[in-house]
Amino acid sequence: MNQYALKFSLLDKAAVFFATWSGYLVIAAFLVFLWRKRAAISKKAEMLTAVFLPAIVSRLGITVLVRNLHYRPRPYLTDAVNMLIDKSREASFPSGHAAFFFAFSLAVYYQNKKLGIAFLAVSVLMGLARIFAGVHWPSDILAGAVVGIFSVWLVRRFRAFR
Repeated sequence: MNQYALKFSLLDKAAVFFATWSGYLVIAAFLVFLWRKRAAISKKAEMLTAVFLPAIVSRLGITVLVRNLHYRPRPYLTDAVNMLIDKSREASFPSGHAAFFFAFSLAVYYQNKKLGIAFLAVSVLMGLARIFAGVHWPSDILAGAVVGIFSVWLVRRFRAFR
């Protein structure tokens, strides 16, 4: 995918947007959804926890653990790639962006199906954009998605025991 980077300006701009900025819009859209929802503050706090807890577990827990056990260099460190966004020094595998946003989006899906599906679509586009931009391998994104989905399952399972 990266071979097409720097060849089509509009595609490059779309990739940069999805690779770097779309996540902020997803979070903002969820917060607006939550703010506008007619529910008690305690219900809103529970929804906030149900969405952010698996995302945090996936990104700051499982992803960090895997990266400490297995370092994989980013594509631009081992191959000639067309860079569209700033370089990161962190390990490539699994993708922290994919882990966080797939967990976040799936958790939102359990709160609101339509919004969750839209967020999952953005998460897929974000993952593809990060491959296109030269900062991840496809398997990094896939592994990040799996970590995110597993984190939602794990948190939901442990929260059910409360």
